[in-house]
Amino acid sequence: MIKAVALLARKPELSHAELVDYYENNHSKLIRSLMPQIRDYRRNYLDRSSGIGADGAADPDFDVISEFVFDDRAAYEDMLATHARPEVAAAIAADEENFLDRARTRMYVVDVRES
Repeated sequence: MIKAVALLARKPELSHAELVDYYENNHSKLIRSLMPQIRDYRRNYLDRSSGIGADGAADPDFDVISEFVFDDRAAYEDMLATHARPEVAAAIAADEENFLDRARTRMYVVDVRES
Protein backbone atom coordinates (compact mmCIF):
# COMPACT_ATOMS: atom_id res chain seq x y z
CA MET A 1 0.00 0.00 0.00
CA ILE A 2 1.10 3.55 -0.67
CA LYS A 3 -0.68 6.69 0.51
CA ALA A 4 -0.54 10.30 -0.62
CA VAL A 5 -2.12 13.22 1.17
CA ALA A 6 -3.09 16.57 -0.28
CA LEU A 7 -3.54 19.74 1.76
CA LEU A 8 -6.20 21.83 0.05
CA ALA A 9 -7.49 25.33 0.72
CA ARG A 10 -10.85 26.68 -0.37
CA LYS A 11 -11.28 29.88 -2.33
CA PRO A 12 -11.67 32.73 0.17
CA GLU A 13 -15.14 33.62 -1.05
CA LEU A 14 -16.49 30.14 -0.26
CA SER A 15 -17.80 29.04 3.10
CA HIS A 16 -16.78 25.76 4.70
CA ALA A 17 -20.21 24.31 3.83
CA GLU A 18 -19.83 25.37 0.19
CA LEU A 19 -16.40 23.73 0.03
CA VAL A 20 -17.72 20.46 1.42
CA ASP A 21 -20.77 20.51 -0.85
CA TYR A 22 -18.78 21.11 -4.02
CA TYR A 23 -16.00 18.67 -3.19
CA GLU A 24 -18.37 15.86 -2.21
CA ASN A 25 -20.93 16.33 -4.98
CA ASN A 26 -18.66 17.29 -7.87
CA HIS A 27 -14.91 17.08 -7.56
CA SER A 28 -14.61 13.75 -5.74
CA LYS A 29 -16.79 12.12 -8.40
CA LEU A 30 -14.63 13.61 -11.16
CA ILE A 31 -11.45 12.31 -9.51
CA ARG A 32 -12.97 8.85 -9.09
CA SER A 33 -13.98 8.78 -12.77
CA LEU A 34 -10.55 9.87 -14.02
CA MET A 35 -8.29 8.01 -11.57
CA PRO A 36 -9.32 4.35 -11.26
CA GLN A 37 -5.95 3.61 -9.66
CA ILE A 38 -7.11 5.11 -6.36
CA ARG A 39 -8.23 2.29 -4.05
CA ASP A 40 -9.42 4.49 -1.16
CA TYR A 41 -10.17 8.22 -1.27
CA ARG A 42 -10.97 10.14 1.91
CA ARG A 43 -11.64 13.82 2.49
CA ASN A 44 -10.93 15.07 6.02
CA TYR A 45 -12.39 18.54 6.61
CA LEU A 46 -10.84 20.63 9.37
CA ASP A 47 -13.03 21.61 12.30
CA ARG A 48 -11.26 24.87 13.10
CA SER A 49 -13.11 25.24 16.41
CA SER A 50 -11.49 22.10 17.80
CA GLY A 51 -7.84 22.85 17.12
CA ILE A 52 -5.27 22.26 19.83
CA GLY A 53 -1.89 23.86 19.34
CA ALA A 54 1.05 25.47 21.02
CA ASP A 55 0.75 29.07 22.10
CA GLY A 56 1.49 31.27 19.11
CA ALA A 57 1.24 28.44 16.59
CA ALA A 58 -0.04 29.59 13.21
CA ASP A 59 -3.51 28.56 12.10
CA PRO A 60 -3.48 25.94 9.36
CA ASP A 61 -3.48 27.37 5.85
CA PHE A 62 -5.64 24.57 4.44
CA ASP A 63 -9.22 23.37 4.88
CA VAL A 64 -9.15 19.71 3.95
CA ILE A 65 -6.68 16.83 4.03
CA SER A 66 -7.42 14.44 1.20
CA GLU A 67 -6.05 10.90 1.38
CA PHE A 68 -5.37 8.76 -1.69
CA VAL A 69 -4.53 5.09 -1.13
CA PHE A 70 -3.02 2.93 -3.86
CA ASP A 71 -2.33 -0.80 -3.90
CA ASP A 72 1.36 -0.23 -4.62
CA ARG A 73 3.94 2.16 -6.06
CA ALA A 74 3.08 1.04 -9.61
CA ALA A 75 -0.55 2.11 -9.14
CA TYR A 76 0.60 5.47 -7.77
CA GLU A 77 2.96 5.97 -10.72
CA ASP A 78 0.14 5.01 -13.10
CA MET A 79 -2.07 7.65 -11.48
CA LEU A 80 0.67 10.25 -12.00
CA ALA A 81 0.92 9.26 -15.66
CA THR A 82 -2.85 9.56 -16.02
CA HIS A 83 -2.79 12.98 -14.35
CA ALA A 84 -0.02 14.10 -16.74
CA ARG A 85 -2.23 13.52 -19.78
CA PRO A 86 -3.19 17.02 -20.99
CA GLU A 87 -6.93 16.34 -21.16
CA VAL A 88 -7.01 14.87 -17.65
CA ALA A 89 -4.88 17.63 -16.14
CA ALA A 90 -7.06 20.27 -17.83
CA ALA A 91 -10.31 18.71 -16.58
CA ILE A 92 -9.03 18.53 -13.01
CA ALA A 93 -7.60 22.06 -13.08
CA ALA A 94 -10.79 23.51 -14.52
CA ASP A 95 -12.88 21.87 -11.81
CA GLU A 96 -10.52 22.90 -9.03
CA GLU A 97 -10.87 26.53 -10.15
CA ASN A 98 -14.49 26.30 -8.98
CA PHE A 99 -13.64 25.80 -5.32
CA LEU A 100 -9.91 25.65 -4.49
CA ASP A 101 -7.16 28.19 -4.08
CA ARG A 102 -4.86 26.14 -6.31
CA ALA A 103 -1.77 28.19 -5.44
CA ARG A 104 -1.92 26.69 -1.94
CA THR A 105 -2.36 23.03 -2.98
CA ARG A 106 0.34 20.58 -2.01
CA MET A 107 0.53 16.79 -2.10
CA TYR A 108 2.94 14.37 -0.43
CA VAL A 109 3.52 10.64 -0.35
CA VAL A 110 3.49 9.62 3.31
CA ASP A 111 5.10 6.76 5.22
CA VAL A 112 2.21 5.16 7.09
CA ARG A 113 2.95 3.47 10.40
CA GLU A 114 0.28 1.70 12.39
CA SER A 115 0.28 0.32 15.90
